[in-house]
Amino acid sequence: MTQKPIAVVTGASGFVGSHLVDLLLSKNYSVRVITRKTSSLHWLKDKEIEVFDCGLTNEEELEKAFKGAEYIYHVAGVVKSKKPEGYFYGNVETTRHLLEAALTIKDSLKKFLIVSSLTASGPSTPDNPVNEEMACSPITTYGRSKLAEEELAKTYMDRLPITICRAPAVYGERDTEILIFFKTFKKGLMTTIGSNNKIISLIHVIDLVNGFYLAATNSNSTGQIYFISSEKFYTWDEIGKVTEKIVGNKPFKVSVPHSMVYSIAAVAQFFAMFSSKPATLNIEKAKDITQQAWICDISKAKKELNYNQNISLEEGIGRTIAWYKDMKWI
Repeated sequence: MTQKPIAVVTGASGFVGSHLVDLLLSKNYSVRVITRKTSSLHWLKDKEIEVFDCGLTNEEELEKAFKGAEYIYHVAGVVKSKKPEGYFYGNVETTRHLLEAALTIKDSLKKFLIVSSLTASGPSTPDNPVNEEMACSPITTYGRSKLAEEELAKTYMDRLPITICRAPAVYGERDTEILIFFKTFKKGLMTTIGSNNKIISLIHVIDLVNGFYLAATNSNSTGQIYFISSEKFYTWDEIGKVTEKIVGNKPFKVSVPHSMVYSIAAVAQFFAMFSSKPATLNIEKAKDITQQAWICDISKAKKELNYNQNISLEEGIGRTIAWYKDMKWI
């Protein structure tokens, strides 16, 4: 009997990571996941996986989790933090420990894939999407921490087969971040930011993890960076019209001025100082959502990885809303 290839996934208990686990299992991989002892394993329940609850900094335990693995997918990261150092610890220092542990299997490891973000590149203009050759200009601490993670990874590329994939805004089944948009929409309200119609790259999670898989299993991707995103760019008006058709109601549209977005963010950030959790909307998130364009060019991934966007906006929003309804989330 042929032995199954072993893949290790960090961040497997989360939205994107759990979908990647599903894909790898469907491809007949033996899957190991690295979690914290406090992680919820709800999306991993009853799946044929091996759990290592050692966290991302215990190199001795990480080496045990990596033993015999051919692929490592590093999906975990910190997207919210009350302090700047939280982003850099969660996105850079943890990656350093993983890379050091991976050196123990460098001779058998086929790919160490790191999931980065479009925020590492920074925003674009509506007529000029960013690509892998452009200089990076992140505008938030999160973006700067993801760029620092990429720079750290580059220092290991002479010793490990590393590939970096940058993701844009992601949606789909199990996502809780964009859920508020659909909840308010169903109640008859659609909120947009500013008077100009923002344009974004937006990808369904199934397309995203498929892109990760293509990048990891392509031997020519080693040492490369790829944007894994939608081929199309979308305005919020377009997203609203598709959602309107699927939900079946026409919402009242409210445009929130940029100044109000910053004011709300400042208040939320202030009160978060007295909470154990960081604010969902803070000053830096306000910087993100008030930009005119967050779009990226996927030509490189299409050419070198044979990657394509398979799930249209209509199909993606349709299946996401259907799932939310099944789960009684909306």
